[in-house]
Amino acid sequence: MEKLLYLNDLLKLDDAELNNTKIRFTQSNGKSDPLGEYLDCPDLINVQAFFWRTEQRYFKVGQTAICLLKLTNDTWLLTTIKEITNELGVTKGINYEGKELERFQAYFGRVVVRYHKKHQAQGRYAKHIMDMLEVAQILPALFDGDEFPGYDKVRLSFSQLETIITRSKRDWVAALENQKAVYLITDTNNGKQYVGSAYGENGMLLSRWRSYVENGHGGNKELVEIVKRLGFDYVKQHFQYSILENYNARVDKGIILERESWWKATLRTRNFGYNRN
Repeated sequence: MEKLLYLNDLLKLDDAELNNTKIRFTQSNGKSDPLGEYLDCPDLINVQAFFWRTEQRYFKVGQTAICLLKLTNDTWLLTTIKEITNELGVTKGINYEGKELERFQAYFGRVVVRYHKKHQAQGRYAKHIMDMLEVAQILPALFDGDEFPGYDKVRLSFSQLETIITRSKRDWVAALENQKAVYLITDTNNGKQYVGSAYGENGMLLSRWRSYVENGHGGNKELVEIVKRLGFDYVKQHFQYSILENYNARVDKGIILERESWWKATLRTRNFGYNRN
């Protein structure tokens, strides 16, 4: 039987170091997209989120601090390890300063660990859980977002979609640029939905979704009104994008439009969502 590899098999922290090390788990609070923020600018996670304090005091000067960023329900990305050098006495703000530990740098953004987080606390002492942090994957290069999972498993926040479009991620571009589709936009704030289609003359799926990244509405009347009324930032915070059906480029436009209409009727998006017709 193959022996499991654990995070400390890589870090090799001794007992004294484990006693002085704390792990902070960074995940969405429902109002933010930490993974998207990390992909846009790692310091948004490695400094701002990592060293942010509300009433809870996470670290002490002299401690080693490990940051794990949530990828999926049970997987986490190691983004940084720092020594806490100063505490600023701040609440509801960045309360700590730290020095990144160079001996671990090769692992930052590359090591994915598997851990089922049952506890509410975002900070835990390493000595209590280090033997539960199983190394799931060591990436050959820095993590730059999820690989294309298959058409039936696409569910993207605005930030994730924006990252795919602006960075022209090759696997996603290859999967979407020549596909016709019926797609779904969900407002996660109120549950309302919009069914749309990409059928060629209005752009293949990649082209249609690029227009949403550019302005939030893609020219759709009801979505234009939402952007006017609530602002583009509302879309960025709450809109989610998925694929209902996909077709190759040779499928007739009429079939796409017929399936789009069927989904609108099935999901009742004309009555309770954002479709006007």
